[in-house]
Amino acid sequence: MEIQLWREILSPYELAVDELVLKFRHIIDEYRKAGRYSPIEQVDGRVKTISSILDKMQRKKINVNEIEDELEDIAGVRLICQFVEDIDYVLEIIEKRSDMEIKRRKDYISHSKDSGYRSYHLIIYYEVNTIYGRKRLKAEIQIRTLAMNFWATVEHSLQYKYKGNIPDHVTTKLLRASDAIDVLDQEMSSVRDEIMDAQNSFQKKANTVSEILHTMQNLYKVANKHEVIKIQDEFYKIYETGDMESLEHFNKQLDIIAEGYRAQSIS
Repeated sequence: MEIQLWREILSPYELAVDELVLKFRHIIDEYRKAGRYSPIEQVDGRVKTISSILDKMQRKKINVNEIEDELEDIAGVRLICQFVEDIDYVLEIIEKRSDMEIKRRKDYISHSKDSGYRSYHLIIYYEVNTIYGRKRLKAEIQIRTLAMNFWATVEHSLQYKYKGNIPDHVTTKLLRASDAIDVLDQEMSSVRDEIMDAQNSFQKKANTVSEILHTMQNLYKVANKHEVIKIQDEFYKIYETGDMESLEHFNKQLDIIAEGYRAQSIS
């Protein structure tokens, strides 16, 4: 196949990955701006390289004209969660979306691979708009915890190094590490509520501080500079106490002051 044809085939998949990554990152932002815990911690994506596609075609004896029909992971997105329980929440988010249709599921968490690999895979249909019109294609979404992702990254590197024939002694250690990671995920789940509370509190504080600073920046445009400096000093004093209730009260009072200046500017 000519290089130009490869580019034409892969271009819509590159667009799909870009769009999917952007959409999942927006979900993370929505949760955090609302002061809520996000079940998705990280997102990344990739389009399979031509060499990887050729290797898979050779292994599975796929004809070059059947690539898009036979390969379901040309476009791939990985969603990383903090806790095993988060994976179910992420699945619910995807199931409710109208722009992603689930074709197939592979649960390698309840039933890990013989190698010790754990992850939850979805094959979805996703539609993109290209200069040639709309194209419906398949993409793979992998959902796993931070710990599972660490193991999978190491195992992938070893598969590449040994060309799929990892020595037995290394395989044994990988299996032990996989079991240890499973235990780690279970232990982290046992303190999930405490961790979520701490993270939600941190995010809520960050959002409140951001709102205060934004309001004070706007006050500099309409209020007396010395008055704004006094307000700023009061903010620093409250912030140093670490009292969230006082910080929220200050934010509300600041909104009232800002609203007063806005009313004056209109009248």
